[in-house]
Amino acid sequence: MQNHKITVIGLGYVGLPLAVEFAKKYPTVGFDINKERVSELNQGKDLTLEVQDQDLIKVLLNNQERDARHMGLYPTTNVGDIADSNVYIITVPTPTDKNKRPVLTPLIKASETVAKVLKTGDIVIYESTVYPGVTEDECVPVLERTSGLKFNEDFTVGYSPERINPGDKERTVTKILKVTSGSTPEAANQIDDLYKSVITAGTHLAPTIKVAEAAKVIENSQRDINIAFVNELAKIFNLLDINTSDVLEAAGTKWNFLPFKPGLVGGHCIGVDPYYLAQKAQEVGYHPEIILAGRRMNDSMGAHVANEVVKLMVKRDLKVNKSKILVLGVTFKENCPDVRNTKVVDVISELEDFGADVTVHDPWANPDEVKHEYGYECHPALDAGSHNGIEQLKFDAIVLTVAHTEFKALDLEKLKHEKTVVYDVKGVLGTLADAKL
Repeated sequence: MQNHKITVIGLGYVGLPLAVEFAKKYPTVGFDINKERVSELNQGKDLTLEVQDQDLIKVLLNNQERDARHMGLYPTTNVGDIADSNVYIITVPTPTDKNKRPVLTPLIKASETVAKVLKTGDIVIYESTVYPGVTEDECVPVLERTSGLKFNEDFTVGYSPERINPGDKERTVTKILKVTSGSTPEAANQIDDLYKSVITAGTHLAPTIKVAEAAKVIENSQRDINIAFVNELAKIFNLLDINTSDVLEAAGTKWNFLPFKPGLVGGHCIGVDPYYLAQKAQEVGYHPEIILAGRRMNDSMGAHVANEVVKLMVKRDLKVNKSKILVLGVTFKENCPDVRNTKVVDVISELEDFGADVTVHDPWANPDEVKHEYGYECHPALDAGSHNGIEQLKFDAIVLTVAHTEFKALDLEKLKHEKTVVYDVKGVLGTLADAKL
């Protein structure tokens, strides 16, 4: 085993699981600017639920162990604590702005932080989602300028795209094959060997950093386009009074039919990556048609769901203005607390534009985070007798947007009156739903 001393920059859904795995074999520092997050981790708590508390506690180092450079994890907000590392892995978010343009600010700031302590012989690896060219054209100049060192002479870089699937307890970080790359052949092999030491699923060494960057953005762009296709089918079949699920089940009997389902497509990857690829394409003079068409279709689905609910309410002579509507779920996917780029907020916003009084219930989401990010009150419980619960009401419409396990056991009859509309975005309620996407 080589004498690696690792720092992981960014301790969110991607960085923490990776840092924990490296900490099982190497002295590892986890750096994050969020003091609350670092304090929580040092207490052995991970509110993202990506790492079990007992697994986190096993690898945590105290100050004395950290000073002795023991194998294990030391979470910190102090830049001085990362100065003696020789491998820096950057896993910060790369979001888009309100105009759907890539925001590289977190990546640039993380690069500046690393550059302040960068030394001759160090390796910097990026895992954040980017468009092809960002690592070498945007990040490397920051590393050179701030550190005063020379790229590929004093230090090298690599890119290994994250493939974390939040909430997935089967395909965890070590069980997902890892794409690796490096700025020189020697660096590429060193980086590949480093990941091989913790990724049991193995690695794929890409020939260049740009190839690895491009592979990341097309993985999720491909999925985005396929879901956009079935979302469009759902709209068409709804107008034709045909059950979309029945059509997909029938078509799925062919061996090469791809099993995608309609839905709200958000999250930190699928809802973002296509815009990164589109941005780079436009920079070189090509206007992407299929990629952006798929995004437009998927971005329209929140409003579509809300409109379908309103139509059903009107057909039942329910007054929409000042109606009471319950939205079940606000995270971007089931059985996961992640609310980043959730498209459920589009449903809520559209329903509120119709004048509805919307109540949001999600047992997985952090109410404070939902309030901070989107301005909505989120109730973790429906039981009036529980902490943060809400009064048991009879709602005019119930919209299931996220297939949390808890929702499948809900007694919807207690929440309904004789005209209540139940709309099932995820197709998990069966005959309990009046309509589904």
